[in-house]
Amino acid sequence: MKPKMTFYTKPNCKLCDDAKALLETYQLMYSFDIEEHNIEEDDELLEKYFLTIPVIKYHDQEINAEELNPETLDTFLKENLSD
Repeated sequence: MKPKMTFYTKPNCKLCDDAKALLETYQLMYSFDIEEHNIEEDDELLEKYFLTIPVIKYHDQEINAEELNPETLDTFLKENLSD
């Protein structure tokens, strides 16, 4: 079973679209599944992530919009998915 990255997003979010494309690029290298959640469909998620989406989460580790770029995502994935 592949590891699963949780991706918090919302519609009409350019940063989210860019982050998803970047995440999908790394998906080919690191072999993981992406579980996407629209924060607008869940009040708790909306309250928690409204100001920080897109957010990528693996277990209890998160990377948000402020931190997200190719280098930090690569490091995040290496640290969390390396055997």
